[in-house]
Amino acid sequence: MVAAKATRQYTPAEYLALERQADYKNEYIDGYIVAMSGVTSHHDRIALDVCGELREQLRDGPCNIFSSAMRVRNLVTGRYTYSDASVVCGEPEFEDDELDTLLNPAVIVEVLSPSTEAYDRGDKFAAYRRLPSLREYVLIAQDRPSVEHYLRQGQQWLLTAVTDLDAAVALPTIGCELRLAEVYRRVRFPDPPAGV
Repeated sequence: MVAAKATRQYTPAEYLALERQADYKNEYIDGYIVAMSGVTSHHDRIALDVCGELREQLRDGPCNIFSSAMRVRNLVTGRYTYSDASVVCGEPEFEDDELDTLLNPAVIVEVLSPSTEAYDRGDKFAAYRRLPSLREYVLIAQDRPSVEHYLRQGQQWLLTAVTDLDAAVALPTIGCELRLAEVYRRVRFPDPPAGV
């Protein structure tokens, strides 16, 4: 993760009380409160477009999408994290009456940043894999067209990587697809060097 861990440990109740009053987002990892880094305009545009695409496709179905404002609690690991998007099919389960901490995401989407990519691919994904409800995990690059889709199949996770702007990534758990042209609609990539 980007920020250094705090020097003292907190209980989950202490974290939630502080987080609900905070001006910025913090994750809760192994008893420590860890500040999240800011986002770039590419990151924000991609996350918003993914939410918009999925919202449109899920409009009349039993699944609901949540933005990066929704916190996710992993009851197995005790962690509280934020993703760029999460989807629940059926009734969302929340930690308490505040309805701000989701317990049962079926799909989680993360937009990769240089400062968090290793964490999103490594430790965060390892913790997410322990969520019984999670069926799909999607990693989206912001510096090039690249979407990695992990699909749970029993105890294994099947990876599909797509880099073609004309292609789409199927999300079978929720009956949707992410078209890369839509994901990256408002992102301008640098021109490749001449001769490449």
